[in-house]
Amino acid sequence: MRTFSSQIDIAAPPERVWPVMADVERWHEWTASITRIKRLEPGPLRAGARAYVRQPKLPPAYWEVTDVQPDREFTWISRSPGVLVTARHLVEPFGDGSRVTLSLHYGGMLGWLVGWLVGGITQRYMDMEAAGLKTRVE
Repeated sequence: MRTFSSQIDIAAPPERVWPVMADVERWHEWTASITRIKRLEPGPLRAGARAYVRQPKLPPAYWEVTDVQPDREFTWISRSPGVLVTARHLVEPFGDGSRVTLSLHYGGMLGWLVGWLVGGITQRYMDMEAAGLKTRVE
């Protein structure tokens, strides 16, 4: 099992960061790590909501939201044979702004192997997403 994370401080309050972070279909506008995200259900991000995600150099994946704490965090998962990927997106007040923490965990019987194979690109993409979110919000 492997876990990757990226943390960044943003000079904006959580109430400005959260709407951008939770609007997953627009991520491609502020990070090159996402080609496209298509929500499969309309409405606000909620537990059970699903999305189809395309990223450069990675196979397309379906993600399902498992937990949402509005204005604070959401977690979603993606399953493939032998692998369960869990990604968490958290925004917290920090000083006069916010701290965003992104984490991604490869679990399941083959999680260690997938994490080893794509660990470099996973970390690069998470860092790109954190930096892109900062630029977009500030």
